[in-house]
Amino acid sequence: MARPLSSYVCQSCGARTRQYFGRCSGCGGWNTLVEQAAVPTDSRRRRPVAAADAPDGSGGPGSPRRSEPIAAVGDRPLQRLASGYGELDRVLGGGLVPGSLVLLGGDPGIGKSTLLLQCARTMAVGQSVLYVSAEESAQQVKLRWRRLAEEGDGPGPAGAADRENGGSAAVASGLQLLAETDLELVLQELEALRPAVAIIDSIQALHDGELGSAPGSVAQVRECAAALQRIAKRQHTALLLVGHVTKEGLLAGPKVLEHLVDAVLTFEGDRFASHRLLRAVKNRFGATHELGVFEMRGSGLVEVTNPSELFLGGEGPGTGTIVACEGTRPLVVELQALVSPTSYASPRRSATGIAANRLHQILAVLEKHLGLPLSRFDCYLAVAGGLEVEEPAADLGVAAAVVASYRDLVLPPGTVLVGELGLGGQLRPVGQLELRLQEAARLGFRRAVVPRGGVPLSLAASLDLQVLEAGSVAEALVAALGVDPAGDA
Repeated sequence: MARPLSSYVCQSCGARTRQYFGRCSGCGGWNTLVEQAAVPTDSRRRRPVAAADAPDGSGGPGSPRRSEPIAAVGDRPLQRLASGYGELDRVLGGGLVPGSLVLLGGDPGIGKSTLLLQCARTMAVGQSVLYVSAEESAQQVKLRWRRLAEEGDGPGPAGAADRENGGSAAVASGLQLLAETDLELVLQELEALRPAVAIIDSIQALHDGELGSAPGSVAQVRECAAALQRIAKRQHTALLLVGHVTKEGLLAGPKVLEHLVDAVLTFEGDRFASHRLLRAVKNRFGATHELGVFEMRGSGLVEVTNPSELFLGGEGPGTGTIVACEGTRPLVVELQALVSPTSYASPRRSATGIAANRLHQILAVLEKHLGLPLSRFDCYLAVAGGLEVEEPAADLGVAAAVVASYRDLVLPPGTVLVGELGLGGQLRPVGQLELRLQEAARLGFRRAVVPRGGVPLSLAASLDLQVLEAGSVAEALVAALGVDPAGDA
């Protein structure tokens, strides 16, 4: 009798090997290999396609059987589905695409289930929605749904209907709830109901009875996601999947899950703060640099229409204001710096919200071209509100905050700084400068320090904003602070 074939699959990265090892050779994880039965090679063989199997019946060597010229493919109008949240639609590229798979990940308790339940409540007013709860019972989901409905301040048509009908709009709408972990039963419900939108909370909790591995394993997640993808593409159902994250903040499960779906969204934020940030890591139907901002309240998640208010604070020494762009959205953000004499041979450098290497580079430029002895001082930098700023347009704001803290100066009120700092001390132009200045003027700022040559004369005249152009960091800091930053160096 032939020995049954088996292989060992890593539960972290999906790597496969014929022999068991204590440590995975792919990701380096310990004790992550699990034995799984391998499919016999004979079952994977496919019979050759005969000439008579061709669609036109003619066949012949080199003749197409299933394909067709790309110009002959019929056009189908793309009608996106509105989620009821403008912030979510912005990140998705305009709404949900029928037949697409969207993976939403985030830390436990960040608000993934709350966001999707509110979206389901809103979308179910005009179309059928299926909410599959694989981690909570139907009664638990009903309690959260009732709390959201009783508040009556949800977005879109569902919130207005709830306010008028005392929360009964969602009851009579097309929102269906299924508390089930068996994949076969979930697929049967999708086939019978054929909803426009389906939400799976979460993909790691589903299991396929034909596989011997535990729920959440690589094989289970891969096969369940593939089965859901096939039915979603076949009946044009927009599918939203909730994914767990690891201790490192990465999406749990195999990487094939991220390649399988059409969009990967991450829900970020400090659990001790009220605001949440929604970003797109992958999006086949839109851009990946958009940002959605929400605020967690007792009634659920609420959109933040003016997110710049979250990232602005008070005035003081070592405080600078920049305009960062997240996709097409400009955000006015406050930077805070603290420079103090060091007590050690090697000064400390700490950055929150800005890359540490970027801070080191800016400090080196200031010491080289302005003569500031920053190598003898500790330097701490933080972005207010917990936002991550990655673009180099924040360099001038970082430099101004550091110099202001070193000289114990306060930047004039209503001043924003935008510019990239070169290694030679020069200011380099940045993208979307017109959009940044318009946002600063809208929020009441009166002065802006920008790189020279980047602002058209017509724009400067149309804005109620004094635009100060500079060619170097020294010139920009003089214009911003009103004094020579190297005067007492």
